[in-house]
Amino acid sequence: MAITDVYQRDANQVPITGLGLIASKTITYDAATTGAIGATNLFAITGTVALRIFGVCSVNLTGSGTIEVGIAGNTAGLIAQTTGTDIDADEIWIDNAPAKIETLPSLSILTNQTIIQTIGTGTITAGTITYYCCWTPVSSSASVVSV
Repeated sequence: MAITDVYQRDANQVPITGLGLIASKTITYDAATTGAIGATNLFAITGTVALRIFGVCSVNLTGSGTIEVGIAGNTAGLIAQTTGTDIDADEIWIDNAPAKIETLPSLSILTNQTIIQTIGTGTITAGTITYYCCWTPVSSSASVVSV
């Protein structure tokens, strides 16, 4: 009886299982730099990928800013705009109501995009979020890297 390999493999021939491949990026907020109003690049996507993205807070966010995750032209397309002070340590952020336990976010498909975090009104003066992008390549040369 032949054994069939049912796993899709990455470019290094490592089986992709469960959540797929995982890229991460940690941001520690400071009002003058990382917490200032505007967009920050999180992940660069080459080719076509299926992905889920979420943030895990390790230090409470402070300040008056709002925060969201998406792409240019749809800045809240992946994680809805949330008041920064609503994101506390040990909470998972997938929508506008961070919580200690969450269901995995829905699967999105993107092609040749940069995932961005946008801070809207006000600044975020302190706090830390680690973003996780769980992805699977759809096209043969697809990749996701933190930027």
